[in-house]
Amino acid sequence: MTSENSPTAPDSLPKYLEEGMQKQDGETLTDMIAYAEELIEWQQRPVDPDDLPDGAEPVEDESSKNGTVVKEMVTCGDETCSCMTDDELHGPYKYRYFYRKGKLTSEYLGKA
Repeated sequence: MTSENSPTAPDSLPKYLEEGMQKQDGETLTDMIAYAEELIEWQQRPVDPDDLPDGAEPVEDESSKNGTVVKEMVTCGDETCSCMTDDELHGPYKYRYFYRKGKLTSEYLGKA
């Protein structure tokens, strides 16, 4: 890289961040890198078992870099289905639970 060509920001980086970063000195950018790494680690931390829904069973052999993988039996939401009335749940299904902006979020991964 020459002094004439600045690095190109990734397309996923919002313009306001790109412009703000270009105005910072090296020390501030280094501090931003350290903060970003800490934030990534915090967001990808395993989910506290107490935060998981009742019946969610962590899957030990499928650790996730970002959150906790669990098996769950679930209701389908169809009011006429026996899962809603007779506790005959569907599954098991795998979900990944993770924190996004400090809030617990889940992502469906498929049948267990």
